[in-house]
Amino acid sequence: MRDGEELAALVAAHDLVLVDFYTKGCTLCQSIEPVLGNVARATDAVVALVNPREDLPLIEEYAIRSVPTLVLFEDGEAVARLAEGFQGTESVVDFVERRGIEE
Repeated sequence: MRDGEELAALVAAHDLVLVDFYTKGCTLCQSIEPVLGNVARATDAVVALVNPREDLPLIEEYAIRSVPTLVLFEDGEAVARLAEGFQGTESVVDFVERRGIEE
């Protein structure tokens, strides 16, 4: 995705969207890409990647302080975020399935 307009359209079109905010050259971001493919296959979430440097207002809008930051959208609203560096498939699938709710 290139910008906030594309992101907004994607989020509006799907019930559950997991967005990875990343930057080029980030090794953690590169290492989480295969995990996101696994998450897309294991959950009902649509997975998208967005480089907030391509649309700087996204950094403020979604409070991106580090990359990778995963933001989960449900019914058009950001409901959870995961910004703890690299996470394995099981952790991210659990995050999506729980919708970020802490037990």
